[in-house]
Amino acid sequence: MATVTLTSANFDETVQSSDIVLIDFWASWCGPCRAFAPVFSDASEQHPDITFAKVDTEDQQELAMRFGIMSIPTLMVFRDQVLLYAQPGALPAPVLQDLIGQVRALDMDEVRRQVAANAASATS
Repeated sequence: MATVTLTSANFDETVQSSDIVLIDFWASWCGPCRAFAPVFSDASEQHPDITFAKVDTEDQQELAMRFGIMSIPTLMVFRDQVLLYAQPGALPAPVLQDLIGQVRALDMDEVRRQVAANAASATS
């Protein structure tokens, strides 16, 4: 599957309409971003049921600011609209495959319970 280009206009819709979304925040001038691009693209071919998306931080500065992107590449992973992972750095292919496996294996009902519990304790 080819990667999807995300913008402010389609970001929320993409995350809401897909079970799992991996997002690569990148820029054309970034060497590590260029090194990670084929790893990300290869993973998208191996996992056609997952949405692989890219955000050009130069073109989509509002999105980069919205998510506090301070270093690129930054990879974010959403499952069932829950942000599960957000870390800067270019991942080697085996690490990215492991991360995808971990995301697939999560019990999302338990994740939602933990998120709710954390939100409740933060407000009390």
